[in-house]
Amino acid sequence: MEVTLDCRGLACPGPVLRCKECVEAEDRPQTLAVTVDNQAARENVTRFLGMRGYAVTATEKDGLFVLRATATGEAVPPTQPATAAAPRKKVDNPRTAAFITADTVGRGDPELGAKLMVNFIATLPELGEGLWRIILVNGGVKLAVAGSPVLPKLKALAEAGVSILVCGTCLDFFGILEQKEVGETTNMLDVVTSLDLADKIIQI
Repeated sequence: MEVTLDCRGLACPGPVLRCKECVEAEDRPQTLAVTVDNQAARENVTRFLGMRGYAVTATEKDGLFVLRATATGEAVPPTQPATAAAPRKKVDNPRTAAFITADTVGRGDPELGAKLMVNFIATLPELGEGLWRIILVNGGVKLAVAGSPVLPKLKALAEAGVSILVCGTCLDFFGILEQKEVGETTNMLDVVTSLDLADKIIQI
């Protein structure tokens, strides 16, 4: 069975939610053809379907992306979100998420705020294995692009196993989607799920 989804014009996380509803239905489709109208939605849908056991190919024409997904394996159970780790019991070393909404820390002097953000990111490794995920939204996505003063530190954290999610809608809004150099392009479903699963949240 093939299902066709027209997700043009849907705001984040609309396209992912449409796909989620489809693949979690009782009659899980073997193939899907999903049409989206922006690069952020393309990346989000591709990653979501990939983690749900589909191989995805994309074609572009006249500003539209048609994503053709073919089932290759078993579906991830709905109780284990494809965009985040499964829930776990509380442990001595809590799972901490850093929710960063700007590229500076605090209000006042922008130059000082930028320096404080560099110090903040540089200090995150002190959380040890408890540091689970960094979520970048709004102006925070600028930290993940080429030229960011904290880019090397974020790459080092990613290499150490810290998950970094970067809001695709935000990247697209600032016109820097193609400049992202670290982390996975994400959507609001990922963000909400991650905040729900975290044992502790640090918000900047």
